[in-house]
Amino acid sequence: MSLAWDVRTASGTEVLPNGWAIRRIGDLVTLANGHPFPSENFGPSGDIPLVRIRDLTERSFETYVTGTIPPSALLRNGDVVIGMDGDFNLVVWDRGEAALNQRLCLLRPRAQVDMRFIAYALPTSLRIINDLTFATTVKHLSSTDILSERIMLPPLDEQRRIADFLNAETGRIDSLRERRLAQVALLGERLAYRWSSVITQDGTDAGWAPIRRFLTAITDGPFGSSLTSAHYSDAGARVIRLGNLGRAEFRDRDAAYVPLHYFGELKRHEASPGDLVVAGLGDQNHPLGRACVVPDHIGPAMVKADCFRLRLDQSRLRHDYAAWALSSPPVTDQALLLSRGSTRARINLEAVREIPVPVPSLARQRRSVALLSEERRALQAISQRCRRQLSLLTERREALITAAITGQFDVITASGRNVTEGVTV
Repeated sequence: MSLAWDVRTASGTEVLPNGWAIRRIGDLVTLANGHPFPSENFGPSGDIPLVRIRDLTERSFETYVTGTIPPSALLRNGDVVIGMDGDFNLVVWDRGEAALNQRLCLLRPRAQVDMRFIAYALPTSLRIINDLTFATTVKHLSSTDILSERIMLPPLDEQRRIADFLNAETGRIDSLRERRLAQVALLGERLAYRWSSVITQDGTDAGWAPIRRFLTAITDGPFGSSLTSAHYSDAGARVIRLGNLGRAEFRDRDAAYVPLHYFGELKRHEASPGDLVVAGLGDQNHPLGRACVVPDHIGPAMVKADCFRLRLDQSRLRHDYAAWALSSPPVTDQALLLSRGSTRARINLEAVREIPVPVPSLARQRRSVALLSEERRALQAISQRCRRQLSLLTERREALITAAITGQFDVITASGRNVTEGVTV
């Protein structure tokens, strides 16, 4: 059964170019599955790098393996590697000799096949299979799924011309994408620098104090069995979770609720519009101690575990300013020093009370909030334009590959044309 090919041909849009043939993948490549290496042979150093599914799209190796490596599981540059769980990612291997772990497979070409063409043609089929595969946990791909698929294959010379063309054109697109991604990263760094400067200067001029000096109330979310996903409902009181806590902004996504009757039993964890909420758990991408103000539209709400609801004496320290201060790099660094945990940094109620914040005048707090809010709005607008261009480049890359591998245009006459026209550098 060729699931993806059947889907593609059912639409009636697949047209076989002159001189091309419909070929089964199993007739074009040899497939070798990864080896189930014993975990006791894994380590941060060893005989050879080990490639697991999580490593497939990374550029560095985390794990090495010692012991005998079966020849069939020895990767070399030019191999096509496919992840057989999750998203079914495909890469052309270019990171040198490595050992291939289980739930991955490698493909190598048979006679009259340019493996680069196969690498461009297969992802479309893998995406269709992924979309149509039902799974309650992780989706799985079998060797049979891959080998039974069909593609339209031109003669070897044409395969090479198409692969050369796509290498050049997708290289240009990928270069533009890298530059756009670098711009987005620089925008984030610029905001972080400006943010740090403002908060540090506020503290230098006005002094720092632990946030407990301004507290009028503080509570944490319920732990353990008091609130689990089994308690959630489609409506009721909003549950504010870690994912909702941005850096001085509330992220209104992945809404979860508890019934109002159960909310009554958890009233001490309530969070009202205007309250300050602080994150008690952090990681590399989501800093510990980041904070935001509960927006007006949320209605009845409560905080979940690892979140803290604070109420401050706003005649001395405004909630909106405290959210910016707590989320700033100088203060999140201080929160990290108060944390515990070997894998993910965590703070408790007592540690939250001790987080130091600058305490400028109310007028200066308002000015700092206005300044940083305007700076972020401007940088976010630029970032959104960059992300729209990234999306456009991705669409053009996929459309170009699809057109080339199905023979919709002559790559000889197309070579040198600007496939990224309209996307400014």
